Amino acid sequence: MRRTPVFEPYARWPEKTWYVAQRILCYGVLAYLVLPIVALMPLSFSADAFLVYPVEHWSLHWYRVLFGSDTWWRAIRNSFIVAPSATVLATVLGTLCALGLDRATFPGKRALTALILSPLVAPLVVVAVGMYLFYMKLHLAGTFTGLIVAHALLGAPFVVTTVGAVLKGFDGALVRASQSLGAGQVETFRRVTLPLILPGVLSGALFAFATSFDEVVITLFLAGPDQTTIPRQMFSGIRDSITPTIVALATVLVLFSTLLLVACERLRRRGLGRA
Repeated sequence: MRRTPVFEPYARWPEKTWYVAQRILCYGVLAYLVLPIVALMPLSFSADAFLVYPVEHWSLHWYRVLFGSDTWWRAIRNSFIVAPSATVLATVLGTLCALGLDRATFPGKRALTALILSPLVAPLVVVAVGMYLFYMKLHLAGTFTGLIVAHALLGAPFVVTTVGAVLKGFDGALVRASQSLGAGQVETFRRVTLPLILPGVLSGALFAFATSFDEVVITLFLAGPDQTTIPRQMFSGIRDSITPTIVALATVLVLFSTLLLVACERLRRRGLGRA
């Protein structure tokens, strides 16, 4: 059995120090992001009408107010109409766009890619104003169709980015081998390409859904009274008066997001297993 030299642990102490410092930094950033959210959750179980610590009287009153309100139910229903629809549209468009950009070679490809990804860096207020002026000419402002398309345009760049990253390591010989065996383009995509890029597609779809579900600036400009979503209703509630009902809804959304991440991770691992 090979014996470890005495000086080896001391020779690697810079790497170990950097490893420990990196872990401490990562956990510190995670705690900085998560602890404020966790600290608000107990307030949703308070019976008081104000957000105060410590909680003296525990109750589910604000959850009953949340789920018994027609206003909040309308916002929840609209969010679960807009976000999934925008996610499907963004995933389809983003995946096709990423495949096209990966396979095609033409002048101005970088400029086109930058244009497609511009919603990621452009100020949302500028994008919202531009969409509003454009939608007014098409009579799409204040409609579910216009809101879904707008949210899809915001989510599609995430899909393009994640799918494009997966395609960087994609072996094109697999596609040529499939076509040489008689498979058509649709069957090749379904049996070969899609299983291999599925992790990127799922990741992009998750980002697109989160972007749409959390979007408030575009919704303020484009949505009418009948298209009020959860973020817009929360924004209105915070502007008028902050009540524990908003904290109760935030707690539900945190739990929903956690379940969504767990489900997405399982689908991603299943996709990697098939690949």
